[in-house]
Amino acid sequence: MVVYLLVYPQMFPVNTVPQWADILLGIFVPRVLILIYIYQNMGYDNIWFAAHLVVMIFAYLGGTRETKRRRARYYSE
Repeated sequence: MVVYLLVYPQMFPVNTVPQWADILLGIFVPRVLILIYIYQNMGYDNIWFAAHLVVMIFAYLGGTRETKRRRARYYSE
C-alpha cells in the first residue's frame, strides 16, 4: 500500500483523510479506512458500506459461529 501511495498517488480515492492517517489506518485497521472511503465517495446508504461494516463487526468479534466451532474443534484435537 505504501508503494502505491508513493508511486501512484492518483490511484487512491479522493478523500479528506490526511495522508498520514491513510498510511496508519491502512496498516493497522484497513477495514475502517475502506469504510471511510465508501462513506465519503458513495454515502452510508448503499450495500457496500453495509457489507464492509458487517464483515468488520464479524472480524472484531472473532467470526461467525462456524468459525468459532472450527477453532474449538482444532484446538481440542
